[in-house]
Amino acid sequence: MPQSIQTTKFLILCVVWGLTWIAVKSGIETVPPMMFAATRFACAGALLLLWTLRGRRMALIKSKDLFRLLVSSLLMITLCYGPLFWGMQFVSSGTAAVLEMSLTPLALLAFGIALREESWSTARALAMGLGALGLSVLFFPAVSLDELSQSHALVGLAAVAWAAVSSAWGSVLMRPLLRRYDSTFLSGSTTLIGGLILGMAALVFEPTAAQSLTVLWDGKAIAAWLFLVIFGSLIGYSLYMQLIRDIGPARAGSFAFVSPAIAVSVGVLFGGEAISFQSIIGMAMMLLAAYICLNGDKAVLTPLTRRGGRNAIRDCYTSE
Repeated sequence: MPQSIQTTKFLILCVVWGLTWIAVKSGIETVPPMMFAATRFACAGALLLLWTLRGRRMALIKSKDLFRLLVSSLLMITLCYGPLFWGMQFVSSGTAAVLEMSLTPLALLAFGIALREESWSTARALAMGLGALGLSVLFFPAVSLDELSQSHALVGLAAVAWAAVSSAWGSVLMRPLLRRYDSTFLSGSTTLIGGLILGMAALVFEPTAAQSLTVLWDGKAIAAWLFLVIFGSLIGYSLYMQLIRDIGPARAGSFAFVSPAIAVSVGVLFGGEAISFQSIIGMAMMLLAAYICLNGDKAVLTPLTRRGGRNAIRDCYTSE
């Protein structure tokens, strides 16, 4: 696939998932968080499967792949978003963002290497460290040091950390399936299965989850839900699956270094939020980390060795 198309897909994913932060925050103000996420994913999954059926791209999953699909769906959706929203009750959003977004690309690379879907490189190690540091610099003002000393906050942090690990594990497990089946079909299957199971968990663990299904949500929550279904899931997850297949989990996961910068920028441009020099430095570090991760060793070595003004980077999205 041409590099320009893969680059466009990656940038769209970063923008869309950068904006989902705002939509999630708006929605869970009035709707139980787990049920809000469950209905979003279940609806998006059903729509994606209907689309694949219409295009005759729906396939029968072979018995040997069915278990992998189920486990991947649980890890990427149910066991990710359930603990994430539960844990965020006990820690600030800034603390959760630093932890979850820092761990996601690290975990993707670690599982990728362990499951032989990725290879280790000095450039990737540098990118992961730089990105994690950049996230810390960006969100440090929102991190409460007092909360970290409280026992319930530690449990919340553990839940948020697990969410990142779970999502990464499922993403890497999914890659072999993406080489054998249509990516839209797998996106629909994953979000539908994960969303339905997450909905059942919400009914058990969220006291007002059942009631939320019987009342009309307010306009703000409905608008946020529609945005998450259409852009966050129908478009976002489909692109994410394609990128996992085409450029590998670690490179696809570098969206975690770009999306927060987009979210902060949107808040400044349209929400009237203030931005500090420290935030600008943090975002610059994260964007540089994503660039290094996407371009690999050439991003580090080529500027030191190039001659005659030749292009420093090419084929940055080459498949593993």
